[in-house]
Amino acid sequence: MTSSSTEKLALTVGELKAIGLFGALNDDVLAHLASTLTVELPEAGQVLFREGDPATAMYVVMSGEMEVLKRSRSGHEARVAVLGPSDWFGEMSIVDIQPRSATVRALAPGRLVRVTPSDLDSLYRHDLRSYAIVVLNLARELSRRLRVADGIVADLVANVLESYVRRPGGGGS
Repeated sequence: MTSSSTEKLALTVGELKAIGLFGALNDDVLAHLASTLTVELPEAGQVLFREGDPATAMYVVMSGEMEVLKRSRSGHEARVAVLGPSDWFGEMSIVDIQPRSATVRALAPGRLVRVTPSDLDSLYRHDLRSYAIVVLNLARELSRRLRVADGIVADLVANVLESYVRRPGGGGS
């Protein structure tokens, strides 16, 4: 392994401090996380996991771009999000331990921090308060995403209803 590869795999307190997931954690806890979390370096086009796969970890994007793909009932894959530095994905696997709900693929070479349930258990044992903060940060992001999804569903329903309610022949506005 080259020294630049080793540097890419090393995490710093400063890097973790800039990530919302780890917001409000003190430097001691961030140093603990930096020494225990695993860094992965996906190549462009690499699939990190597929919809339906067993869930084993969540990821924090340190660099690169990841696309989130969701399969429709008819089998068509649609891009539902593009994630970049400071974003995270796969957190549902930490919360509900169900199969993956989407596919994630690297659009560009990336640098990701892998967070497993075991890593969170280690944090729990190291510092209960910090564990609670991370779980609350996860919950806040899940809530934000649910609000966005609710807005999208409401707009979709309103548009579909509007198209069925319009009178034929241009009787609408």
